[in-house]
Amino acid sequence: MDIERMISLASRLFFVGAFVLLSIALIERAANAMGYTVLEGAFTGGRMLEIAAILLIFVIAMQVRGIREELRKQSS
Repeated sequence: MDIERMISLASRLFFVGAFVLLSIALIERAANAMGYTVLEGAFTGGRMLEIAAILLIFVIAMQVRGIREELRKQSS
């Protein structure tokens, strides 16, 4: 497996993971508004949003790297 394929797979996994964490955080927020809780433990809705944002930053960095490499190939 070459590096481009691994980066593409990691980017997709991070994006899906961030979307799942965002969904869980929104469900937790709605449950909290009704007086219930879904998450019991160390992870709160805010912490889930922070982790999702970090994952999305990595996705953006990987996409920018890929775009930069494509532009280098075209200019050469």
